[in-house]
Amino acid sequence: MPEISVVVPVYNVEGYVEKCLRSIFAQTFPDFEVLAVDDGSTDGSGEICDRLAGEEGRLRVIHQENQGLGGARNTGIQAAAGEWLLLVDSDDWLEPQALEKALSAAKAQRADMVMFAFQTVDEEGNTLGRFLEDVPLDEPLSPEARRDVLLTAPCAWNKLYKARLFRDTGVLYPPRVWYEDVRTSPKLMAASQRLVFLGYVGYNYLQRAGSIMSSINLERNLEILEAFDDLLGYFRGKGLLEAYRDELCYLTLYHVYFTASVRVARLDSKSPLLGRFAAYIQREFPDYRKNRYLGRLSRKQRLLWRLLEKKRYGLIALLFKLKG
Repeated sequence: MPEISVVVPVYNVEGYVEKCLRSIFAQTFPDFEVLAVDDGSTDGSGEICDRLAGEEGRLRVIHQENQGLGGARNTGIQAAAGEWLLLVDSDDWLEPQALEKALSAAKAQRADMVMFAFQTVDEEGNTLGRFLEDVPLDEPLSPEARRDVLLTAPCAWNKLYKARLFRDTGVLYPPRVWYEDVRTSPKLMAASQRLVFLGYVGYNYLQRAGSIMSSINLERNLEILEAFDDLLGYFRGKGLLEAYRDELCYLTLYHVYFTASVRVARLDSKSPLLGRFAAYIQREFPDYRKNRYLGRLSRKQRLLWRLLEKKRYGLIALLFKLKG
């Protein structure tokens, strides 16, 4: 039985998936399996995975009808044999020591989840930014003692998970939706006994045209409301809403009221979605303006925040046009 199962959802990424898989094969820690879940690709992605499976015995390929990113991840998670899980997006790639460093920290600190730092890169391979979390690094953190761990990046792919976290909680990724990570990662963090954040930059996240974050499909931004209905409902059902109230309030105001509003306003400053986002935060957390984490916003974000509060959506759009 492999110690780590690396799950790679694959959908129409024939120009990227081989680099991704070979970065996993090249890991300095050798005891792993790779599950490439071909999620109904219509290009040559599935064939590339099959070819590489003929070269590398640690790779298993699962072909299925399209279920979306969340559904493909779930297939891999349920088929995984390892004690630990890593979820890698098929257009990204790992640094060679990612598995070794994450597993070493997990064992040394008896952690349920280990997060490594990551960097964003463009199509030409240029580094756009590096991201380390603003929490103590390389030491075990309890979510009860450090509830601000819920405010760290919710992305699924920079985390090594104890596989039993998914089994014990019953948490899986919702299929065919946006924002599947923010629906899921905070639940898994709250269920963990110990979390470790590494300073090691182990993951390369490719920003490319056509990604969710660059999509201009305005109506789909409404799915952020469904995502937070899911997330807040989960914490409420577990009796944890009040314990994590400040953190859940900040997550809601940041992802719904701030990020989604700015994304929509810069494209359509008269969109009715803007009113819906504002009404949502007001309904769920009417005292959101007093949230103790508002100081986390950067100087630029504070300017946008003030414009949002004054409903100056046109100025937000203008700022982005001038920047562009």
